[in-house]
Amino acid sequence: METKLDDIKHIRSMMERSSKFLSLSGMSGVSAGLFALLGAGVGHLILSKVYTFTGSLLYDFIILAVIVLVLATSSGLYFSLKKAKADGSKFWMPVTIQILKDFGVPMVVGGLFCIILIFQNATRMVAATMLIFYGLSLIYAGARTYRDIKMLGACEIILGLFAGIFVYNGLLFWALGFGVLHILYGIIMYYKYDMKSVKNG
Repeated sequence: METKLDDIKHIRSMMERSSKFLSLSGMSGVSAGLFALLGAGVGHLILSKVYTFTGSLLYDFIILAVIVLVLATSSGLYFSLKKAKADGSKFWMPVTIQILKDFGVPMVVGGLFCIILIFQNATRMVAATMLIFYGLSLIYAGARTYRDIKMLGACEIILGLFAGIFVYNGLLFWALGFGVLHILYGIIMYYKYDMKSVKNG
């Protein structure tokens, strides 16, 4: 009887691995959050006119956003690949491509809308827009990975709505959403899921 139960659990685990992306690492969230907080700190210096890349506020923030995005994405990919290796599972699977599509569509639309806001001189709404569309991306992608992703997405949307109300505190809400929330989420994910990989490894 115990052997049959073990077989059922094994089959269930294999089906889950093939239909869901389970290589997300908690450390990815922590590293992304740290880079976001660092970026927010530099952003504050730029707004305070203490530091500048180009002399233009708009171009400074575009460069800063690209740097933070590249660093966060690179670290996220590194830790997720590391977790997949520890779990003995493949990283690139059909579900990986699908989750990128689910995540990417709202992100691209949100990015384009942010560009429109900038050209319409509505820059105070950019932080709110980024948080809301990022939250939507996480909720859509959450169907193919851990449920915790949906919770993070909901929290990002709520913060985005508040950022839309308190428009003069956009950088603060941006730091809370992309920085603090990511770090908290990453720590929870690490102890909830990644510790199993460490023990198995």
